[in-house]
Amino acid sequence: MRRTSGRTEPRLAGTVGALVGALLAGGCAAMPDSGGVTKIELSKSSADKNLQVRVFPVEPAKGAAPPELLAGFLDAVTADDNYGTARKYLTPGAAARWNAEAGVKVLGGKPTQGKVSVTDADTDISVPLDGQLVAEVDERHSYRIQDAQKSSASFSFSFKREKGGEWRIDDLPNGLILNEVNFRNSYRQVDRYFYAAPDPSAPTAAAVTRQDVLIADPIYLRRRINPLGSAADALVAGPSSWLAPVARSAFPAGAKVTAVSLDDNRVGHVSVGDVDLGSATACRQMATQLLYTLADQGTGQVDRLELKGQHGGLSCSASRGDEPAIGPGSLAGQMATRQFYQRDEDGVLYESHGGDIPGESVQGPLGHPQQSGKRLGPIAVARDGERAAAISGDGHQLYTVPFLDGLAAMPQPVVTTPARPGSKGNDGLTSPTWDGRGDLYVVDRDPQGQRVLLVREKKVVEVPVVGLDSRSVQGIKISSDGTRVALLLREGKDSKEQKLWLGLVVHGGTKDAPTAKITGLRLANPVFEDVASVSWAEADQLLVLGKEKDKLQQLHYVSTDGSQNTDARLQSGGEMVTVAASESRVNGGGGGASLVPPVLALQGADGKLYRLVNNQWRELVLKDRSSSFIYPG
Repeated sequence: MRRTSGRTEPRLAGTVGALVGALLAGGCAAMPDSGGVTKIELSKSSADKNLQVRVFPVEPAKGAAPPELLAGFLDAVTADDNYGTARKYLTPGAAARWNAEAGVKVLGGKPTQGKVSVTDADTDISVPLDGQLVAEVDERHSYRIQDAQKSSASFSFSFKREKGGEWRIDDLPNGLILNEVNFRNSYRQVDRYFYAAPDPSAPTAAAVTRQDVLIADPIYLRRRINPLGSAADALVAGPSSWLAPVARSAFPAGAKVTAVSLDDNRVGHVSVGDVDLGSATACRQMATQLLYTLADQGTGQVDRLELKGQHGGLSCSASRGDEPAIGPGSLAGQMATRQFYQRDEDGVLYESHGGDIPGESVQGPLGHPQQSGKRLGPIAVARDGERAAAISGDGHQLYTVPFLDGLAAMPQPVVTTPARPGSKGNDGLTSPTWDGRGDLYVVDRDPQGQRVLLVREKKVVEVPVVGLDSRSVQGIKISSDGTRVALLLREGKDSKEQKLWLGLVVHGGTKDAPTAKITGLRLANPVFEDVASVSWAEADQLLVLGKEKDKLQQLHYVSTDGSQNTDARLQSGGEMVTVAASESRVNGGGGGASLVPPVLALQGADGKLYRLVNNQWRELVLKDRSSSFIYPG
């Protein structure tokens, strides 16, 4: 499902799904021509293992009453067809009006029908349907988890008795209503890719060029109905409403995909009509968007994409090896095997090179104890591996320090925040984080003026957080492309719990007077009661150390649409205080495979470091006790 990990849907799941589908096909051949649908429910564990059941539609039973028709209709919409059978449950007028593609309401369990009494004299009747709404997919295919406080949902279906005495649905909500099991069986998450929006305040032409990186826009599409074509259509239609402020598409308005195919040489072929593809450069940009979007269809077998315009006009191609690299995560840095840690004794920064080999202190003042004798606080290594941001031990100064052996002393701080009387150590600067463009972000928790700051070269810019309300920012992690941000927010002054929110970073201003703001705040996943630590794990995915209500603390992979990845269950993290992952990947062989750096964790009580290897925690034995473990970014 995800691009950078090289994961594909398990081959076993496809085999089992095909076998179950064959059994169902055989069963349908022996089914009577009347009666309801025989429902096959999956256990939660089976659903999590991608066991997919092919659902074959069953037409309305003769003489069925409205409650039975409604149940049959809700089953028919899950079938692997284009809703042709489901429309047979509707009157001709309703069939013409009903828009099945208007979105999906995902319910936490089986919906409950209201009890109705139907007599022979009735010609019209309504049946209410209630359920617990856990998520919605809008008409642009974007997934949104619902707040638990707003989870009740009610729907109304109106029935009409037609000539001949048969009942049919005459009025119904647009879109689909599915429970979670049916939704996971019928839909799967894929990514469509758009370019990061240009930053008008970029300091140099080189910085502008580095903005041409693809960012992921996760969507949900039907699993077995034209996966390539539907993904291409969704891409050409443009980004989700949430991502749109920081994304741009090379496709002009009005473009339509007219043909999609994949040949035996792993070459995708796409034709686009109704518009002029423009210049050769614009054509290649469109082809690149299509290449990565279609390669995310569960096979990873698209190595090159050929794009053709209408009437045999302009054509172009794109491949993974094109230079400059603009694929997803291309600004994460080529440092997947490099890891750093701080010695707990004095805050000195070491590079461990990823194994159990003793680390080496970095060049420059960060590789030596501070002349003041005071240890440094949190450190963030830049994604280029040539410098780091360091916060002073008291939390009130921020330094940016190159890894230069000739630099003997710490430079002047780039940010200073005052120490307030009566401080309990929970104010000051925290959570420095770098994007791949060289911008540095940090949180200032000054109780008299909390703020998020952007440091670009010598400039310090305050970054307002739109929609923060009474919440306060306790931590921040910026994506490598610089467009999306993970925030740990605390509700009110008295709360101790942190929630994970996602936001967008919108840049403006000029080269001499840059501006930035964080907007589009949305709660990443309402089920997390408290989040201790978060890290970007891929260009479209976060690793979260969080706690659900009445459960132990655990690791979760969370997409940027807030949905959890149930295909990557991890060990419990009950005694861990921080976790670290890396967006960087190193090619590890053919077939699109890549080397995924291990998850790192720091245990609270004894300060021990662990790596997650083959889904098991393994202690990382170092010469010195460490206070943190760091991936660049």
